[in-house]
Amino acid sequence: MLAIRLSESVEKRLGRLAKRTGRTKTFYAREAILQHLEDLEDLYLAENRLKALRAGRSRTFSLDEVEQDLGLDR
Repeated sequence: MLAIRLSESVEKRLGRLAKRTGRTKTFYAREAILQHLEDLEDLYLAENRLKALRAGRSRTFSLDEVEQDLGLDR
């Protein structure tokens, strides 16, 4: 179960959309979360990788290195 607070204007917009389409506000809130969750996960992963790179705990690999390592350089 999740409870969220929305601004009055967003709540009204969501309510109008739900009424016009015959869907529930919960349906649209769930859809919005699902659509953006993967993007947020990718963002946090990228930020953590960048921090590790800057701290010297990680390194980058060139495309040539990856291709060679995977045997795709032929």
